[in-house]
Amino acid sequence: MSEPASISAGIAARYATAIFEIAEESKALDSLESSINDLSAALADSEDLRDLISSPVVSRDEQETAISAVAAKMGVAPVLANSLALMAQKRRLFVLPALIEALRARLAETRGEITADVTSAKALTKTQSEKLSKTLAERTGKKVVINATVDESIIGGLVVKVGSKMIDNSIRSKLNSLQNAMKEVG
Repeated sequence: MSEPASISAGIAARYATAIFEIAEESKALDSLESSINDLSAALADSEDLRDLISSPVVSRDEQETAISAVAAKMGVAPVLANSLALMAQKRRLFVLPALIEALRARLAETRGEITADVTSAKALTKTQSEKLSKTLAERTGKKVVINATVDESIIGGLVVKVGSKMIDNSIRSKLNSLQNAMKEVG
């Protein structure tokens, strides 16, 4: 991880811990989760919002006013809305994407869930996804949520990432291994 990314992750983790603990104490975890999902969707959809949180040209007060208006319009949970205003005053809105990921991780941990990033050459069927989820749940001892993506360049098989572990059972990987083995022989 690069130094700026590491700094962002550290800042986001501290804010996420504080927000999560306040929401947990006030029994508002469900509203926090829906708020971060809405905020994440807004970030994905709005280039203006992405510019707002990362622009050094926008003043602290303008950022605070704008993010507070966005939070009010979206009906964001009060703890998150207040934190966003504070982050704007401290010039920390640039960590918002990392904050959302950190909060999602804390919420999943609380529910005993873990996310598995699965890449396949073709879209997984519902049956395949359920079977994979069940198998991974047996291995990890937690409920597994599948985050499936399609990448035709792996040719076939799966690439599964759960936490810090990765299982690459793709045909592309096997062909690369075979190619390396043949280079060593010849």
